[in-house]
Amino acid sequence: MKILVQPLDQGGERRWQVQLDQHRVSFRSEEQARAFVTTLQARLQAPHSLPEQRRAG
Repeated sequence: MKILVQPLDQGGERRWQVQLDQHRVSFRSEEQARAFVTTLQARLQAPHSLPEQRRAG
């Protein structure tokens, strides 16, 4: 997944945008945008266990 953080001028107001492939999320500050990216990356890299499959029987 490509993650991009960039400034966004919206109606004369400076905002920050995080782009996740084709999805975009806007934030009021660069700090908020980067905190979101840090949390997202940690969750993506966290170990995930799959539920056990039950056998038909």
